[in-house]
Amino acid sequence: MTQPTASFNARLRQLDARRQIAFMAALSERLVPNYALYAGMSGQGNPSVVNNVLDLVWERLKVPSAKIDFDKQAEKLAEVEPPEADDSFGARRATETVMALTTLLDTLRGEAPEAALEVSRVSCNGVRAYIEMSEGSEDAERLEALFHEHELMQDERDFQDAVLEALEADPRLGDLAALRALGRNQGVSNLGLSLD
Repeated sequence: MTQPTASFNARLRQLDARRQIAFMAALSERLVPNYALYAGMSGQGNPSVVNNVLDLVWERLKVPSAKIDFDKQAEKLAEVEPPEADDSFGARRATETVMALTTLLDTLRGEAPEAALEVSRVSCNGVRAYIEMSEGSEDAERLEALFHEHELMQDERDFQDAVLEALEADPRLGDLAALRALGRNQGVSNLGLSLD
C-alpha cells in the first residue's frame, strides 16, 4: 500500500481549512522543480507563472484578508499547462504540478472538500510513475513491493508526515516561512530531481 495510511488521511482531514491549504502549498512547492525541468527541456510552459501562483497562495495564508483573484490565477495556470498531445514522462509530471496547484486554487475558491488528500495522492502517484519507469517490472506483485520499499516512496511518505506534523504542532500557522522552506526541500522534487 503506497498511498498514505488511513490514520494519516484521518489526521489530514482533521486539520482546519487554512492548515489544509498550507499542507497543499508545501506539497506543491516540492512539485515545482518537476515543472521547471519540463519547461526548461521542452520550451513549453512558464515556471514564473507557477511560482507566482504559489507566492499568492502563501500571501493569502499570511494575510487572510488579502484581496487576490484566484479565478484569474486559475486561468493563468490553465494557460501554462503542458499540451495534451505531449505524453512524455516530463509533461505528465509537469501536469501533476499544475493539477496540485489547481486543486489548491479550487479550495481557495471554496469548491474542494477532499483537496488535501487529492494533492497528497497526486504527489505519491508521480513517485509511483517514476519508480515504474526507472525500475519497471511486469510482475504486479513485485512492482507493488518495489513501490513500498523504494527509497523515493519512503522519502515521500516521510516528507508528507513531516509537513502534517509541522501543521499539527502549529495550529495558528505562526511559522509559514519554515513550512515553505520544508516544502521547497532544498530545491529537490518528490522525484529526487533538482534544477542544479
